[in-house]
Amino acid sequence: MEPLFGVVLVLTLAAASPANDSCTCATNKWAVCAQDGPGNCTCRLAGSHHPVDCSTLTPKCFLMKAEMMSLKEKRLWRPPRGVLDSDGIYNPDCEDSGAFKARQCNQSSSCWCVNSAGVRRTERGGGSLSCGQLVRTRWIYIELTHKRRPNAFRVPDVTKALTQLFESRYKLHPKYIAATKYEPPLIQIRLHQNRKPSWDVDIADVAYYFEKDVNNDSVFRSDSKLSVSVNGDALAIDKLWIYYVDEKPPEFCMRQLAAGISAVVTVVLLTAGIGIAVLLILRWLRTRTYKKFECKEMREIKATGSE
Repeated sequence: MEPLFGVVLVLTLAAASPANDSCTCATNKWAVCAQDGPGNCTCRLAGSHHPVDCSTLTPKCFLMKAEMMSLKEKRLWRPPRGVLDSDGIYNPDCEDSGAFKARQCNQSSSCWCVNSAGVRRTERGGGSLSCGQLVRTRWIYIELTHKRRPNAFRVPDVTKALTQLFESRYKLHPKYIAATKYEPPLIQIRLHQNRKPSWDVDIADVAYYFEKDVNNDSVFRSDSKLSVSVNGDALAIDKLWIYYVDEKPPEFCMRQLAAGISAVVTVVLLTAGIGIAVLLILRWLRTRTYKKFECKEMREIKATGSE
């Protein structure tokens, strides 16, 4: 019986070992996973302990929070009064669903409103700032350029390659890719999603994953870098820009615009004033010179008459 028991134990451990190795989150490198039962792997987000669905993309709000936790672990101590004003990465407040809360605040009681992509859409205000309901980002415009090559790609081939990329890597249904335009080396992609069904990924999450891939800081656990090929030829992405369009226009106040207009008006008035002053001085110099010349002629005439 003992040899048989030993064989069974070895087989059990051998079977359990791959399960433990497979207890990882392929779509989120910041997720912490643990085997809590036979064939049951539970993954939670580092820092917030929210459960993570590793079969799809993690909401951007959760990703930013996990990324902030990762950055804090790597950074040296910072003085408590040090201020970092950045509209990029910040430690966001998230709903249990992973959605951004409409109002975000930092440790200095500075608050602002964001859209569903976590992008600021108002001026910064105090703790009394009210944001109301979260405004959804319906359109996302992605612009990228690829490195120069002897021959440009064919437009249909580029469209097909990018559609396959977004569908296979980011789980985005092709119906949300509204348009693709290619004018070498510029590629424009327009994503459109009025509402996000529970079974679909959010275009804001897709854009964030794509941006991290292009910047060689992939959220995916796999070490394989982003690889895009068009008919077997590599599409080497050079630069990337992402623009967010909300269902309601942003609510930035007019103070910055007014300040800019005031500065322009001031410069124009100063320039006009200086110009007028220069003209008056030149006119005065001409008049003075003319009077001197006239007086000189009169003296010469009088001198001639007296002779």
